[in-house]
Amino acid sequence: MTDTLSYIFGTHGLLIGTILPFLIVLTVVVFVHEMGHYLVGRWCGIGVQAFSIGFGPELFGFNDRSGTRWKLSAIPLGGYVKFAGDESVASSPIGLSENMTAEERAVAFHTQPVWKRAATVFAGPAFNILLTVAIFSVFFALYGRMVADPVVAEVRPGGPAAVAGFQPGDRFISVDGDKVETFADVQRHVSARAGDSLKFVVERKGQEVSLTATPELAEQKDALGNPVKVAAIGVVNNQEFGNFRRVTYNPIESVGQALRESGFIIARTGQFFSRFFAGREDKCQLGGPVKIATMAGQAASQGIDWLIQLTAMLSIGIGLLNLFPLPPLDGGHLIFYAVEAVIRRPVKPAVQEIFFRIGFLLVLGFMGFVVFNDLFACR
Repeated sequence: MTDTLSYIFGTHGLLIGTILPFLIVLTVVVFVHEMGHYLVGRWCGIGVQAFSIGFGPELFGFNDRSGTRWKLSAIPLGGYVKFAGDESVASSPIGLSENMTAEERAVAFHTQPVWKRAATVFAGPAFNILLTVAIFSVFFALYGRMVADPVVAEVRPGGPAAVAGFQPGDRFISVDGDKVETFADVQRHVSARAGDSLKFVVERKGQEVSLTATPELAEQKDALGNPVKVAAIGVVNNQEFGNFRRVTYNPIESVGQALRESGFIIARTGQFFSRFFAGREDKCQLGGPVKIATMAGQAASQGIDWLIQLTAMLSIGIGLLNLFPLPPLDGGHLIFYAVEAVIRRPVKPAVQEIFFRIGFLLVLGFMGFVVFNDLFACR
């Protein structure tokens, strides 16, 4: 009896504490992504047959005055917008019926100029990135940001910084030619560059000193307490040297800071994947749905602010992932539209189908890889 009750309440706790926050975060991110497609598509005069959160059988829905079916479907792991005339897997015009009326062709997706189709497809990832900027803007406006001066308080023995000759009291001026203003700026430049030789310029007793160090991967804890591996040179900042303080921003400044922060995440993501495919990043830094669900549960336990911040990070991540130049992702469609714009005719449907099949297998393989990481390789 005790085991049975433990199972029931344990399952209930898993549902409320992990799965529910994960589904809430994912639903928000998917809704914003698909709303981007929908709004720009409608602005371009394209008809929309369905807007679905989730896949599979419809649970409930309704039709609006324009004839769009808005619905919630049984499998809550994604969503889609179905445009008029968009019938095939590869989103090619082979699904267009010869019996379509002039009115139907006027609003069909594939009869639109290539720029309208490209704008509609790009809008999904763009809205994800804009959601992240919006969330960051609100947080910066409400809470500001904790910053510290870029001053070395301690050099860890035997680390890259010790080998390079760093000393307590050194103040960072630039990293690889980029000026830095806070200790966080230094960490940003270093955290993605494990194994790269970096040039640092520091101020020491009124003189500029140039030093070269090669960051090494070190295990640290993220904000939720999860182990992560980031590059570091082995210097520490503290209150005495760092002058820790909270900087506040007005609404305009908060948007600027949000754009800066989002730009950093985009650049860091690009660096990560370029290094990952070169075999220079830890594969366990890639997480799939299981890891994201776990983080959603952890964030929810810390409060709504943490869950909203996780939503921002997941949104920009999904937006960038969708821009990868692989069919059936949005980036794959954009590649076809770019080719069409150059050769002034659509890519042949048969060619599209081949690339979509290859792309689908690659995306499926990637998903299998991150799920394997979540369940077995990186536990």
